[in-house]
Order: sequence, then C-alpha cells, then structure tokens
Amino acid sequence: MLFQNGKLLVRKLELKDNYLLAKWLSDPIVLEYYEGRDNPFDLEKVNKKFYQRDEIGCIVVFENVEIGYIQYYQLDKESKELYGYAEVPDIIYGMDQFIGKTEYWNRGIGTLLVKSMVEFLVKQKQADRVVMDPQTRNERALRCYEKCGFEKVKLLPQNELHEGEYRDCWLIEYTNI
Repeated sequence: MLFQNGKLLVRKLELKDNYLLAKWLSDPIVLEYYEGRDNPFDLEKVNKKFYQRDEIGCIVVFENVEIGYIQYYQLDKESKELYGYAEVPDIIYGMDQFIGKTEYWNRGIGTLLVKSMVEFLVKQKQADRVVMDPQTRNERALRCYEKCGFEKVKLLPQNELHEGEYRDCWLIEYTNI
C-alpha cells in the first residue's frame, strides 16, 4: 500500500492488474478523456504502456473496490525544459490519473484522490511542485484540480494527440513553496 485516506487506498500496480486497465481503457466513456476513443487497449497494449516505464503506476481502491489508476514521476530534464522549469532547482513531480469505473464519477472521489496524492508527494517525496497537463476541454477535471489547489500556469498549444488531432492542454501546478 502506498497510502490510505479514509475509504480511499492507493497501492502500487501489480501485473495481475493488467486486466483492470484493459477493461477500463476499452470503455469509450473513459477513453473520451484518457487516451482517446480511437485508441482502445487490450492486454498486450496495457503490458507495453503501463509495465515498461519509469512512472510509478498505482491502482486506486475506494471502499474495497478497484476503481482507477494513478501514476506519478519526478520530472526529468527534458520535461522540465518543455514546461519551462529548466532553471528551477525545485523537486517537481508530475501525475496523471483516471477513474475507470464511471459509476464512481461525480462523487468527489477524484478530488480526494488528487488531494491525497499531492499530500503523499509533498510529505513523502519532498515535492516542491506537482504538475499536470490536462486537455483544456476537460472542464470537469480542471474544476477538480483547482479545488485541490492547482493553478493554471500556461497554455500548451497542440500538446497532446487525442482522437486524431492535437489538443491544447493547460500546464497546471500545485506549489508547496
């Protein structure tokens, strides 16, 4: 277990979780916001994308039900340059997440998850800043992140290929300085 906050538990991703990711990432409702409806995942694709990388992947559990995925990673030099932090000596982490069981959307769980992960990164990983780059059109996610203390830093034009076109994203930041 990475951390627990009330009914929310976050644990590290295990190989047996690949079927959960494949199920969630083949749901068009989830894919509309994460990866794209033209980019469904099967087990092979999940194993390549989620198990052969530097990010720390985790499963989100709420009331003993596995409902989503979250990952975190310390920004490398290339990412710091892309986001405009090349000269910033701070410890900066990025994170990405989704709730794969859509019946758990709009219940405040995303807010609890993001706040809890930020607290974990600040206290356990000594993060000075936590950043994300959601698409500008994902208004529900942006409202959640703003409730958690994130602020828009800058627009990232045509930053993410999603459903056949490059989409604008916001660089958002939580600062612990």
